[in-house]
Amino acid sequence: MPDMAFARSIVRRWMLPAAAILLSAPLTPAGAQSQTAQPAPSVDYRQRQAQPPLDVDRDPIPSPDYEAPIAPQAPGKPLTSQGNKLYTLQENVNEVLLNCTVVDQKNRLVKGLNRRDFQVWEDGVPQTIASFVAQDVPVSMGILVDDSGSMIGKRETANQAALDLIHDSNPDDNAFIVNFNQHAYLDTALTSNVDDLQSGLAHFDDKGMTALYDAVTASADELSHHATQPKQVLLIITDGSDDASRLTLQQAVERVQRLGGPVVYSIGLLYDAISPEDATSARNALETLSNDTGGLAFFPRSPDDIDKVVAQIALDIRNQYTIGYHPTRSPGLGGFRTVRVEAHDRHYGTLIVRTTKGYYPRQIPQMHETAQVIQSTSH
Repeated sequence: MPDMAFARSIVRRWMLPAAAILLSAPLTPAGAQSQTAQPAPSVDYRQRQAQPPLDVDRDPIPSPDYEAPIAPQAPGKPLTSQGNKLYTLQENVNEVLLNCTVVDQKNRLVKGLNRRDFQVWEDGVPQTIASFVAQDVPVSMGILVDDSGSMIGKRETANQAALDLIHDSNPDDNAFIVNFNQHAYLDTALTSNVDDLQSGLAHFDDKGMTALYDAVTASADELSHHATQPKQVLLIITDGSDDASRLTLQQAVERVQRLGGPVVYSIGLLYDAISPEDATSARNALETLSNDTGGLAFFPRSPDDIDKVVAQIALDIRNQYTIGYHPTRSPGLGGFRTVRVEAHDRHYGTLIVRTTKGYYPRQIPQMHETAQVIQSTSH
């Protein structure tokens, strides 16, 4: 392969997952060395780390609306007992899992609810809750940071926000780092090592456009294959609208939902947007990605507000209810299924439940293989 074609193959190593075409060669995280490369005496984290040869040339897909079958997900690690936290693994592959956040009318988190306080509907039909947990469950998380030229002057703030979230998270969480411009780079593979994550965040090219939707889809695919914790989360930090993706916003949302749907949280650094139109476009996209998956989108008014935003995201992730149910409608019928969850408790007024807006039935077995149904023995 000529040098130029090889360079294109490396740069585009994330484009195939972003397009939902799964090839036999696995993704290789940044930092792996070529078989012929000589080890460097030190690592300059300001530069992209060396990549090994790829088995195939990962050119962009021929059409953004092509959809290949989704490969089975790798099994997650069994949950273990930690102090007074006890989880029981279930094996029924027909169970749908919902991660739910409950707030009151003042947007304050509501804790201490139990199974009988919740009701679930699928396509308007009541469902019977089969499993329930109301404890701080570890997550596997993808952190996506905008690497485009417009992030000059904001990248240090973005990196610190990502690190703050890592420090505020469950000690058993793990994460990977994706830096994206017109391409997405897996600069740190899934790990709990904070130093490795910090090194991945230090890779800033300061150039290029913004392929947000492709990066989100590629990162959801990465979680579907390598997540080791029962819950999945994506955090996006960006300052502009998508101007380079092959996928549309709706295609990205659908493919995330088909993969078992990580919850998406977004931080839009739009306080100095080039134009009101660009800020509106970016805001709408981030709100759609977050709202449709059960997460939240935040738009701090200045860098001084980001610390509060990160603290709220960490608190939200660590105070969710996980609800499982067996659909009354056969998964074999296919089609998108809408989901609605309500919570009621006499000690509160109106409660708001935030969760995914729906799912595709073919993802149900995959949800179990990665997410592993958990059941609390406390209720």
